[in-house]
Amino acid sequence: MSEPLLSVQDLSVSFPSEAGMVRVVDGISFSVEREIVALVGESGSGKSMTGRAIMGLLPRQAQVQAKRLSFEGRDLLTLPPSGWNKVRGNGIGLVLQDPKYSLNPAHKVGRQVEETLLLHTRLSAAERREQALDMLHKVGLPDPQRIYSSYPAALSGGMGQRVMIAAMLINRPRLLIADEPTSALDRELQNQILALLRSLTEEFGMGLLLISHDLQQVSQFADRVMVMRGGRIEEELAATELASAESAYTRALWAARPSAQTYGTRLPVYGAER
Repeated sequence: MSEPLLSVQDLSVSFPSEAGMVRVVDGISFSVEREIVALVGESGSGKSMTGRAIMGLLPRQAQVQAKRLSFEGRDLLTLPPSGWNKVRGNGIGLVLQDPKYSLNPAHKVGRQVEETLLLHTRLSAAERREQALDMLHKVGLPDPQRIYSSYPAALSGGMGQRVMIAAMLINRPRLLIADEPTSALDRELQNQILALLRSLTEEFGMGLLLISHDLQQVSQFADRVMVMRGGRIEEELAATELASAESAYTRALWAARPSAQTYGTRLPVYGAER
């Protein structure tokens, strides 16, 4: 059998505290193929820490341990800085939740979209510009040439997030990690961005690890779902099976999703006495 795109076995992340090491990710295992896998859970469940551990972006005081943490068979735990420079942006891309904090306000959009090409290819300036304009078009931005020459402050939240996606996909990474990529957007824009990510994932033959707290959305856009709780994976199931999950915790999360039917009513609390 071929090697998974991403393989994670017994991954743990700990941080020092006055009481000793505190484990925030506790021995989780999963793999990602060329598919959309969602990692969901409440705030503090460890899902974002998992994504940052995969990208090698945790602070120095973090202690990362795993039996296996590999991308395309390459051990990520032993990568030197030069190795990470080749993996990030080239093999694995990362889309964060708010473009205001991800795009440099001092540089035009075109320069930022082209940055990965500048670091990882030998394309000419004209070739980089052509590819950047093509990618801005692929992510659905109107008038790519105008956007290319604009500063991030001139963009709406939805446009900024599309620019971030273009910048991460410009060099066609094999794996994209999207950490709450739509939380700063309204519901209509959220659905547009997630539909775009799914379309581009299929078009480019990538794997996508989608980190989210929104079970309703991942049920529509993901293939598989892993539910995290307290640093561990509580349950793994097909996205279409979320409404009939076996875990009481997953069922409680599903029941607590906001909707027109629950507006103005008290949402259920997991573990509360009935």
